[in-house]
Formats: sequence, structure tokens, C-alpha cells
Amino acid sequence: MLSKRLNRSTFAGVLAGAVLAAVATAAPLKTDAAHSSVSAVFKQMNVPVESNFKRFNAVLDYDAAHPDKASARVDIDIASFDLGSAQYNQEVTKKGWFNAAQFPKASFVSSSIKPAGAGKLNVTGKLTIKGKTQDVGFPMTVKTAAGKQVFEGQLPIKRLAFNIGEGEWKDTDMVADDVVIKFRVTAGQ
Repeated sequence: MLSKRLNRSTFAGVLAGAVLAAVATAAPLKTDAAHSSVSAVFKQMNVPVESNFKRFNAVLDYDAAHPDKASARVDIDIASFDLGSAQYNQEVTKKGWFNAAQFPKASFVSSSIKPAGAGKLNVTGKLTIKGKTQDVGFPMTVKTAAGKQVFEGQLPIKRLAFNIGEGEWKDTDMVADDVVIKFRVTAGQ
């Protein structure tokens, strides 16, 4: 009888340990900011320009064994957009462009992450910029490097769909409507 109790007790302990281990591994990954980036690529007067957002926060809950249970949220500090010139940086935060005073953050929240082959995922979710939200989808790659997960992808958008560039800046001859948001997020436990 004592042996059965001990076995049940041992089994309960092992089961509780397994549940705790599963919960512990389900914790979001910690972003390695030094090896992560978010940028926007667009054409100004038909010349490609790539500019970085210097501050953003990515929260990724990813387990390679269960990618379909993954989730992601990325919040971008709009005022951190760096065009390489203090004057341009100040201009794009104004109402006609990003209106950073009223809309200080842009965000992406995933609704689905599905496996799409070895090291590939298809991601869908909601992108919010300047108070406008749209459903978006894009492919993403994931690989392991130096013990961390590296997520990379590109999301094409139309800037005018988010009212980025109002008034005279709606003219796409100066700044094209097509923008590609590029990202690389390195994260680990």
C-alpha cells in the first residue's frame, strides 16, 4: 500500500514538474536589441531610402516544436524613426506624416502564425499606424544562431492607406506609396 502511495506521489510530482516545465518554456522570448532591427524602405524621387526605427519592443512567444501556437507583438516608437538628418526626423513626426504627438506608437499583433516549410512561417495579424488598422500577412523565416532564434521578414504596405503623408505629401511623385517594413528580431530564453 505504501508502495502504491509512493508511486502515485512520485507520479504526481513528475506530472507537476512536467506541467511547470511546459509553462516555463511557454514564456515569451527575450529580445536581443543589439542584434534586432526594424526599418522602412521607400523611394524618394525614385531613389531607394532605408531608415531605421531606433526604439521598438518585440514580444515573441515561440516554440519551434509548436509554431502554430506562436504569437507576436511589436510596438514601434514612431519618434525614433531616423532618416539620418535631425531636420528630416523632426519633419516626419509632424501631423502630415506620422503625427507622433497623437500617435506615438505603431503596432503589429499576430492573429495566426503557421508553418510554411522548413524555417518558414506565414504570419497574419493587425498592423496599426497613425490610428489606422489593417489586416496584413507576410512570410517570415526563423533560424537558430548562437543559441537564439532569429526571425526575419518583410511586410509591404501602402503608406497612404495609413495616412502617412497628407496634404501636398499625398503626391506619390516625390515619395512613393509603396513601403516595405523590414525586420530582424533576435530573441532567446
